[in-house]
Amino acid sequence: MTDGTRRVVPETDAIVMDGTAATPPTSRTYVMLNKPRGVLTTRSDPQDRATVYDHLSDPALPFLGPVGRLDQASEGLLLLTNDTQWGNAITAPTSHVRKTYHVQVSRVPDAALLDALRAGITTDEGDVLRAAQVDMLRAGERHGWLVVELEEGKNRQIRRMVEACGAEVLRLVRVAIGPLALGELAKGEWRHLTSAEVEAVARAAGHSSATRPRRR
Repeated sequence: MTDGTRRVVPETDAIVMDGTAATPPTSRTYVMLNKPRGVLTTRSDPQDRATVYDHLSDPALPFLGPVGRLDQASEGLLLLTNDTQWGNAITAPTSHVRKTYHVQVSRVPDAALLDALRAGITTDEGDVLRAAQVDMLRAGERHGWLVVELEEGKNRQIRRMVEACGAEVLRLVRVAIGPLALGELAKGEWRHLTSAEVEAVARAAGHSSATRPRRR
């Protein structure tokens, strides 16, 4: 089998490379990172730019894959794990796990902007971009901050929605995934999730420990 896109189940499928069986990790690891702005969500970069893995400095960590992505200009809560079933459940469009963002826009938000974002945007390509919820967070003299909740994660969705309304996103910070909040975790720092946090996010995705196989 040479199809790199095929999904496997470690509990039932055998993976062999050059005659040697690959063994799945014996334990699941779940971490949250406060991704800084300007850092790439990728393992390596041909231009040698900083990646999220530069911030996972503990050599005892197994290889962890990101759960979803944050683009280079975005910041905030990023989950990483070696439990692909847990991660896939969170990002699946059918799970409807809400992601919450604080978004600074280049104008003071008014009712018209909020109404347009709440109604959804249809792009020139016919793509419909819609937020689950949009509220005002705070406003200054020239800029404002919104709280935007998404149940889907289309490419640059919030930025494209705001641009379609004649404004620009100045900062975009993901502050929560389902019931899991970024909290006071410092920028560029990471920590392990507690078992209660892992289970709470799994329940939000309809993938609790009662519904997924245990790894021996």
